[in-house]
Amino acid sequence: MRKIIYALFLLLGHGAFAQQPVKVACVGNSITEGPGRNHPDSYPLQLQKKLGKAYLVKNFGVSARTLMKKGDFPFWNEPQFEQVKEFEPDILVVKLGTNDSKPHNWIHKESFIEDYVAMIETYKEHMPPDGKIYICLPVPVFEDNYGITEKIIVEEMVPLIKEVAMKTGSMVIDLHSALAPHAELFPDGVHPNKKGAKILAHTVAQNIKP
Repeated sequence: MRKIIYALFLLLGHGAFAQQPVKVACVGNSITEGPGRNHPDSYPLQLQKKLGKAYLVKNFGVSARTLMKKGDFPFWNEPQFEQVKEFEPDILVVKLGTNDSKPHNWIHKESFIEDYVAMIETYKEHMPPDGKIYICLPVPVFEDNYGITEKIIVEEMVPLIKEVAMKTGSMVIDLHSALAPHAELFPDGVHPNKKGAKILAHTVAQNIKP
């Protein structure tokens, strides 16, 4: 009889206390959105494959969006901004800034740190106390395009992102160095193709998976 009761305990206990997947929210622009938020070639969905069933990765990327509130298309104004809060992620990965380097956006660079810190602090309120936040250095720009320039990103934006990480206790993922040797994977000089997104996903996975 004891064996039967013990077996039932194990069976019911496993169902009742099955571990929930670690929720990962990927926030970003077109490089995050990829061919579509639910497209298997997007880096978040490739990240899902690399992390496995113990994780639940969701793509919150929106093309052309900026980090800065004064940018032409702020991520703050998108439904996805609120959806991240509702998702209540255990891990947050932010890859924003590329579109902020455009001249008409970068004239507001004095608000970059303030807005980035505000975004991180806003999301912290909707994460568990032991939640982890990773902010990404933008991927390289191999050909100035759409008004996006490598010079602005490397010389001006990267130091600001590192400062944001220190202010918020966030960890930095260096996507710039990871993809620097792979110009051939950027057809327009700005956006990585499927293979480039795979390297991006691999780099993120290496940072967030124990």
